[in-house]
This record gives sequence, C-alpha cells and structure tokens, in this order.
Amino acid sequence: MYYETSDFLETADSDTLKVIARSRELTREYYFSDYGDTEKRTAILRELLGGIGENVAIDTPFHCDYGKNIFLGNDVIINMNCTFVDNRPIRIGDRVLIASNVQLYTSSHPVLPQERLVPDWRERRTTFFRTYARPIEIESNVWIGGGCILLPGVTIGENSVIGAGSVVNRSIPSNCVAVGNPCRVIRYFDTDRESRKYKAQVSLQEKA
Repeated sequence: MYYETSDFLETADSDTLKVIARSRELTREYYFSDYGDTEKRTAILRELLGGIGENVAIDTPFHCDYGKNIFLGNDVIINMNCTFVDNRPIRIGDRVLIASNVQLYTSSHPVLPQERLVPDWRERRTTFFRTYARPIEIESNVWIGGGCILLPGVTIGENSVIGAGSVVNRSIPSNCVAVGNPCRVIRYFDTDRESRKYKAQVSLQEKA
C-alpha cells in the first residue's frame, strides 16, 4: 500500500497523551453518570466530542481516543460498547443508526515490518512503530449493523445499510445494502420506490 507522508502521525507526544488522558476521564465519567441525567450526560459529550447535533443518544460503554475528532449530526443513535479510534476525523451525518459493538478505526499500521517498525525509536524518543490514519465518514440516513468494523479512509454513502458483522475496507456507495468480509454491495434500491412500496404494504395491513 502507498502511504503519503501526511498519513503518518505521532501518537506518543506529550500533547497527544494529554488529550487521550482527558478523553479517558470523560468517557469514564460518562459511563458512571446517571442514565436519566440527560443534562449532565449531554454536557460531558459536548466537552468530549468535536461537534454534536440535537437528539443524539450514545449508550455506554463508549470508547474513543481523542473525542475531539468525532463530529455527530442530528438524530444519531450509537448503541452500547462502540469503539471510535479517532486519530483522524470521524464524521457522522443526520438520522444515523449505529448498532452495538461497532468499531470505527481511522488508524492502522503498515503491513511490511520495515515500514511498520522504527529502528532508532529510542534515540528519536518516539514509539517503536509507525501509525497512519485516514478519516471515516458516515453520511445521512445510514444504518450500521451490529459488530461491524470500518477501516481507515472509508465513506458510507447516504441511505445505505451495512449488514451485521461486516468488515468495511472500501467505501460503500449510496442507496444500497452491503454485507460481508470484505464488505460488498448485494443490493441497490430506489428510495422513492421503496417508500411507495412500504406505504402500500402498511395500507394493506391496516385494511386487513
């Protein structure tokens, strides 16, 4: 895989470690907060995250690295035990459903050991490995099924559904259902046609 210099980042400098430490404090405070105290929980999220819209629900436990690189739109539900490794921005649109145990990884490491390992890391006072990161985007009206893993640099197009347990290593287009490891499109749909079909089914059920 080809890497740009800008893809690599420092993960152990003092400023980064302070941000991560504060993120851990806030996620711990959020975990132990009263589930019914929405005012306090919202205040914690507003400090933790880079941006948060209206009507956002994040269940616990919730894990992230920086927090400040996570941007949520309106009407977003993130279910329990989700992990967002936000070394680069994670942007989530409006009306998005994210099921339990979903993992979003903006960062990874080179496969080749000569690229991944840093031979003079002690002298450089850095980590012994290199980390690269690329942003993740989930557009509006998306549903991410339980246990999915999204890898660095992927975008999930508007209205799409990612089936449970999928590993997404490439971007997924809008208006489709995609499943599997690696995740692949199995169906495209026309949202207007599907809406009319659904309304017709509901109408028949109501008449029955």
